[in-house]
Formats: sequence, C-alpha cells, structure tokens
Amino acid sequence: MSDLTINHCKAGFFSCCSVKLAKIVSYHNKYKRSPETINATGLFDWYKPEGTTESIVEEYFELGPSSLRYRTWIHFEHYYQFISYKTFDLGPLQPFIKKYFAPSKQIQEIVGAMEQKYSIDYAKTFTVFYRGNDKVTEIPLGSYDDFVKKAKDVQATNPGWRCLVQSDETEFIERMLKEFPNALVFRDEIRHIKRSPETTVDKVSCRGDNFKYSKYFLAITLIMARSAHILCGTGNCSLWIALFREGTTRFEQFLDSKWI
Repeated sequence: MSDLTINHCKAGFFSCCSVKLAKIVSYHNKYKRSPETINATGLFDWYKPEGTTESIVEEYFELGPSSLRYRTWIHFEHYYQFISYKTFDLGPLQPFIKKYFAPSKQIQEIVGAMEQKYSIDYAKTFTVFYRGNDKVTEIPLGSYDDFVKKAKDVQATNPGWRCLVQSDETEFIERMLKEFPNALVFRDEIRHIKRSPETTVDKVSCRGDNFKYSKYFLAITLIMARSAHILCGTGNCSLWIALFREGTTRFEQFLDSKWI
C-alpha cells in the first residue's frame, strides 16, 4: 500500500501538479517526513492516451533520489494559485519541487530541442503569458491592453530583448504579434483557440493530442521560467512558472486589476 494516494483527475495539468504538491506538503506537515511511496494513478486523466489507466506521472517528472527530512511546517495550498506569489515563501517548497517535479529526460530533451530550434537567448528574452478562455470563470483576467502596455514598458527599458508570447487564446497571440512583429511564438508545439469562456484547449482535443501537447507545455513552462523577465496572469500555470523559477525576481503578476 502506498503512503499517499492522490486523486485529481478531471483537471488541467498544473492544477494536478498543485494538488499533488499540496497533498505531499500536508503529509510532510502531519507525519514530519515525506511519503516514501505515492499512488498518483488518479492524476492527469485528461492527458492519458486512450486506453491507459496506469499512472503517467513518470512521463513528465523524475523522482529525486533521497527522502526529505522534516525541518519545519511548510505552507502551501491549492488555492495559492489565486494570491500574489510574492506573499508566501517559495524557498521552502524547492526541495519538494526538486524531488517530485524534476523534469524527466524526455522533457529535458524537448526543452533542449526547442531552445535550439528557436535560438532562445534567455538573457535577452522576456515572457508574456496569458491564460485565457475558461480561466475567466475562476478569476478576473487582465485585458489585452494591460499586457501590451506592460510588455512595451519592459521592452522600452530593454530594447535588445525579444518578447516570448504564450497563450491559449488565438486573439491574444494575434494582438501581440501585431504589437511586437518580431515576437517569438512557438509554431508547432502549442495549441490555441478562439476566445471562449466555456472551454479550454484540453477539452476540445482528443486524448492523444492532450498527451503530446501536455509534454510540450511543460517544456514551454520551464522555458518561460528561465527567461529574463516574466509578465503573467494569475492561476496554476503562472504559479508553476514561479515555482520552477525558484522565486519572483523580475516576475510581474496581474492580479486584482493591477500589476504586482
């Protein structure tokens, strides 16, 4: 029997990651140690290839080699996606990220291939990430104008930088390319749809596509986390950019109608 069983199957990729992290942290706080074994069969159901019932966690993440020693109470809950990421300490979470969310070899290879394909220079790249569509049913989103204005401010301060644009809304990508003609948009590795508050890309694609593109999106999130400056909204995807970045330095989050 596993020490910890995690079920959160009917949800987006990084929602599943947040629930897994919260459950592990809760176990750590309760038992003063990390779980030795985890049953995560109930995670990532949207992304499993047709007919697959077993866990696919190992497709995305490798397990770190050592157990974590209890040192102090750690603070993390799933709802933290909706608050300012500067208001809680990301540092104590890093041992958990490194042990349970280290990218698998395949994900690392995808990152490397994309870095080469798109000639990414992290020191001269700033990310503009907009998670739209059905996210608006959970939290108010900033307008396109909010993101364009802030992106222009960043580029004005750093004229040699290239803008990396990532979104699930076609209209946002089109608007950003109009404002930033030389922006980097991944051509073959992303999906986006016309703005719709009723759905998301994961719900309009077949399982095979979700499995493939979830790997790309994890790789893209790691790439965004490494860029020199980040502009993003609020939600699990943005939270995991901050977690993989290991902090919120040069990280601006749109929340409560303002940039934080």
